[in-house]
Formats: sequence, C-alpha cells, structure tokens
Amino acid sequence: MSRISSLWRRTFGIIKEHVGTDHFGNKYFSIPEQKTWSGRTVRARRMVEPANPTESEYEEGNIPSEWDAWMRGRRKLPPTPEELQQNTRYREQIKLQALQVEQRDQALQAQEYEEGLVARPTQTLIKGHASSTHYAPAQTGEEPVSTANTFHPGSWTPPGGDTSKK
Repeated sequence: MSRISSLWRRTFGIIKEHVGTDHFGNKYFSIPEQKTWSGRTVRARRMVEPANPTESEYEEGNIPSEWDAWMRGRRKLPPTPEELQQNTRYREQIKLQALQVEQRDQALQAQEYEEGLVARPTQTLIKGHASSTHYAPAQTGEEPVSTANTFHPGSWTPPGGDTSKK
C-alpha cells in the first residue's frame, strides 16, 4: 500500500521548489514538509536532477562541495552564485600558492645539492625486475640459483671442491 500512496503523492501531491543550478547543469530541488491525506507528516527532502542522468557516466566531483553540503543537510541555505564564484577563486589561489611553494622548495633543494649540504639521492638500476624497462642479461656465478620448479636436493656441488665425503 505504501508504494501506491507514494506513487500517488509523487504524481499529484509533491511540490518541488527549484532552488538552484550548478555550473555542471545539475538542478537542485527542495521538497517542503507535507501532510498526507491520512494526516501523516512527510519530512522535507532535498534532491538533485543530474545534468547527465546516466548513472554509469557519474564521476566523483560532479556535484560541487557547497551543493553536496546542502543536499546532506550540513547547511540550511543553498549556496549563492556569488559564494560559488568566491570559493572557485579561492581554490585557484590555493593551487597557485602550492605551485609557488613547490618551485621554491625545488630551488632550495638544488642550491643545497650544489653547496654539498645534502647528498644527492642514489640512483639504482633495477635488473631483471618486472617494473624495469629493460632486463639485464642473466649473470652466472658460483652461488646456487634455482627456483622451486627446477631445484633438486643434492644436485649442487661447490665449485672446485671434491664431491666425495671424507
């Protein structure tokens, strides 16, 4: 019965109030608290109609954080366009400042390397590892090398030694 009543309410009784649209094209609606015909109170809800309704095409970040906070009830009023622009400018400033700090750090690090205050990190060549771009030729040595598939107990003899027991 609740499905029928919710369908009826959606069809005839729901009043959606458009509160805003973000720069992605998503539309945000508020549904005020309502009373059903039986006297039951239906609490207020907030919803979004995505600009891209296919769920498989949704990516994280398609809803701005200000609108997400409003949707989840962490803020009472929806964000204003001025607030959204101000926050976008602030994020861009933070990115620029982080880039400047990184460049200063790299310059300071290069200066320390030149002055000999800091040792340069050692560069190692990975040989024969799957993450290596090229493999070095196999090196033969006197150490026993085997894998679990090819090793047979007692098959290795020490180099230049006598295999007989004394």
